[in-house]
Amino acid sequence: MVGRDRARGFYMQDSLMQEGLMLMAFGMGFVFVFLTVLVIATTGMSKLVARWSPVPAKPEAARTPAPAAAAQDDDLMVVISTAVHRYRQRHRR
Repeated sequence: MVGRDRARGFYMQDSLMQEGLMLMAFGMGFVFVFLTVLVIATTGMSKLVARWSPVPAKPEAARTPAPAAAAQDDDLMVVISTAVHRYRQRHRR
């Protein structure tokens, strides 16, 4: 009787192990199929967007700055240089 119970327990463990392995294989197969479909869908959408996306607009020709702007730039450079010089004089280490 004891031998029979041990055999039955071994069979139940074997059956449980088999069921676990089948469940694992099913889960891994499902994940593999899902990821494959996801990659195919992403690649397809990328190709569709590349095909139907609008063409980027060409940049407009750069305009030449007005001569008055050059004078303002020079004045601005003088003001900034003076401010930096004063800051450095006041904040010496």
